[in-house]
Amino acid sequence: MPSCPLPRRLVHLDLKGAPPRPQYLAEVLPLFRALGASGLLVEYEDTFPYDGELRPLRAEQAYSLSEIKEILNLAKLHKLEVIPLVQTFGHMEFVLKHKEFSHLREVKAFPNALNPHKEESRMLVRKMIDQVVALHDGLQWFHIGCDEVYYLGDGEESKQWLQQQDNNPEKLFLSHVKAVAGFIASSYPTMKPIVWDDMLRGINDETLTESGVPELVEPMIWDYAEDIDVDSKVLLIEKYHKCNFPKLWFASAFKGATGANQSLTHIGHHLKNHLQWLKVAHSGHADMLQGIALTGWQRYDHFSVLCELLPVGIPSLAVCLQALENDGYSEMVKENVEKYLGISNLETDTFMSASQGTFPGSDIFTLVTQVGFYLKPSVDELLEQNRYVTGWFSPYHRERKIVHPIIIHHFQPDVLSLHSKWNAVAQDLQVAMERVFYLCTIEEWMEENVHPSLQKLQQVMNDLDAAIQALS
Repeated sequence: MPSCPLPRRLVHLDLKGAPPRPQYLAEVLPLFRALGASGLLVEYEDTFPYDGELRPLRAEQAYSLSEIKEILNLAKLHKLEVIPLVQTFGHMEFVLKHKEFSHLREVKAFPNALNPHKEESRMLVRKMIDQVVALHDGLQWFHIGCDEVYYLGDGEESKQWLQQQDNNPEKLFLSHVKAVAGFIASSYPTMKPIVWDDMLRGINDETLTESGVPELVEPMIWDYAEDIDVDSKVLLIEKYHKCNFPKLWFASAFKGATGANQSLTHIGHHLKNHLQWLKVAHSGHADMLQGIALTGWQRYDHFSVLCELLPVGIPSLAVCLQALENDGYSEMVKENVEKYLGISNLETDTFMSASQGTFPGSDIFTLVTQVGFYLKPSVDELLEQNRYVTGWFSPYHRERKIVHPIIIHHFQPDVLSLHSKWNAVAQDLQVAMERVFYLCTIEEWMEENVHPSLQKLQQVMNDLDAAIQALS
């Protein structure tokens, strides 16, 4: 069997949205391992039980200390190495939105980026890292984020700093990364920092080399497109090699990269993404490759809506892990995935239809697929294309409680039937989700994806009842 050129395969758990209950992780982690995962990249954000002066960072649904220990024990049990991810520069909304820390923003109005000039900013980052490291044993790597540091250089202190000779935004970025990585090197010498690479890509080779950052961190090159430009990635690896980075990582996506409010996962997109990464991996510098993180974004950022839930993305994750494990996609990979997930008809070219599976959370996958395919279209069709509704019970009629008694019989049964059907699906989904997620996740997902259509139906029923009342 061909061997994968990417020895470590990390499944990314993005916990800043829809954090799963530990009981669910107990069910899926052995599946991840069986499919070919070797570790977890755990992005805690506001679900980590920060304490002391960092306590405000905890979300309502943050894990307890005992739950974190339970999750880490589960990972250890299934031989999955854990790498924590804590943002330390960009994407700091979960910290900087709080009044206690808002004075540490790079730009006063925006909570996304940390002011790199303040000693208090560096102390904040150190405390976050210290608290996370304290709960993890034997960490080899620690991901410090540092992607998408938007508006860097736009703060008042940065503007003053940039007026000094030879200073530029690139050096400002590198100095903060060096400070964070230097703290890790001195406090935790056996632990290597990883950084997202997007802010490094455009930096002049000489500036990057002379900064000293390449000796301190391992870049994680990320691209979630299905048509990755292999040649440009190879050139990027050459650049990092030339700038003295000894090791690097790739990052792909198995879900959460095709639309901020996407509810269904298109497997084909993510499979192509991974097949392109395999081409990059085979293009040289194999000695530099540490592995790949299969990202599964749950939100695009702290303030955006939820995208595909973890159980919905599991078929895609299975396909991508098996494609990596077998160095490509084949009929055998397809059969393996069907066997592992208990599904009979894996579809990669279209969104998977609502076939039943036996994998943990497959009931959520089935019900979300039903909702995604049929809920809104079926309601919109009734309200916008049924000639009895559009012709005899328009908004004008509804407002004035006017209805022809004969016409009621032509559409009332359809409205009642559709409402009853989708109400039952919503209740089933609620029950299925309660086993996997906390209440705040369920409320958010239902309000975004289910309630708008059900409320439209309910309103028609209410208006019809009022019109019938007015007849008598």
